[in-house]
Amino acid sequence: MTQHLSSKTMPDFFGIRFESRGLKVAASVITFVFLIPYTASLYNGLSRLFAMAYDGVSYAVCVIVMAVLTGVYVIIGGYMATAINDFIQGIIMVGGIVAVILAVLNDNGGLMSAMEQLATSENGGWEYASFFGPQPLFLLFVVMLTSLGTWGLPQMVNKFYAIKNEDAIKKGTIISTLFAIIVAGGCYFLGGFGRLYDVDVAANGYDAVIPQMLSTLPAVLIGVVIVLVLSASMSTLSSLVLTSSSTITLDFIEPISKKKLDEKKKMLIMRLFIVVFIVISAAIAIKQATSKSLFIAQMMGVSWGALAGAFLAPFLYGLYYKKTTKAAVVTSFAFGVIMELVQLCISVGWFSVSGIPVLSFVFRNSLYSGVFAMIGGLILVPLVSAFTQKTRPKNVDEMFACYTAVKTVKVTDSIGADGIENEEN
Repeated sequence: MTQHLSSKTMPDFFGIRFESRGLKVAASVITFVFLIPYTASLYNGLSRLFAMAYDGVSYAVCVIVMAVLTGVYVIIGGYMATAINDFIQGIIMVGGIVAVILAVLNDNGGLMSAMEQLATSENGGWEYASFFGPQPLFLLFVVMLTSLGTWGLPQMVNKFYAIKNEDAIKKGTIISTLFAIIVAGGCYFLGGFGRLYDVDVAANGYDAVIPQMLSTLPAVLIGVVIVLVLSASMSTLSSLVLTSSSTITLDFIEPISKKKLDEKKKMLIMRLFIVVFIVISAAIAIKQATSKSLFIAQMMGVSWGALAGAFLAPFLYGLYYKKTTKAAVVTSFAFGVIMELVQLCISVGWFSVSGIPVLSFVFRNSLYSGVFAMIGGLILVPLVSAFTQKTRPKNVDEMFACYTAVKTVKVTDSIGADGIENEEN
């Protein structure tokens, strides 16, 4: 459908699919604003590891260096350089995560010894030896946000616009599934062993756990980890920066501009917004390092929760449900954004909902509220659509014609009843 509608970005899709320039502009602003905390959390994690590996180099300096590298990488390289590097970095990530897991297990006497230490450590009793950990519900919410949530993230969806053909989709399905099992599965597995390392969480926050775990590895493996995390972060950072800058330029600046922008001006504006986006993200990352309540996972949760909460339901229903209305999309946008703005205010301590049982559960942290924002959108969109059919796009049948397009191809049958091979159209 995106090909049929000639939409270049997710906000562009909303604008064309629901025949509303306002939705296009609103989606571009939401994308730009809420990709910033996600990018800041990436700078945070990457810079903490660099500060650990290179003793004496301050965290702030690491953030600034990473920000400059990202800017140069994206502005000079562009989309194709990003795509090619993603492939190379993915190979590094697969090899790196396997090496790190083996090294951490070896550092703790092997798998069985490490599991036994988890079970008997002062951080908890035998419950930590269970496969799903002491809080399986919390783990479920993490998985839902980081798995289902990706369906509604602009920087994830945009990658599919570059698919060459249907054969590439089949290959990509297999490759990405194997990649996710190794890398994401490896990260979940590795993270549990962080409890075996002595970290003052109250003083340094949860973000200090993984750097402390990795600091015990041999120097060679620390180097591998740095390359591994740099590869993963640069891959994601480039995607985030490209998505945010292109979205704000194509879907916000261009529609409100009185004069038509040529390609040269668009590229200049896009590069300017790349710089603005990186500077804001780096500044937040430096500030975030001093916060004990708003750690990396929380910042990511706010970003993913707002974007997926706002976009997931309108995007899915917009692709497959003809009766989806403009009013329903507006409702989903507002619901997802408001949910995470409330969560952000609670996380930084501006107010509390601890006295209200239901709200204290929903807003326990950004991972929980992010999932409820997505689920709420999936319920609200068809519900609101049922009562607002007057705001349904008029040209919806033509939009869905792409699913029923008929093509005539030459097919060779097997040997027929008369023993002669038949050809027919």
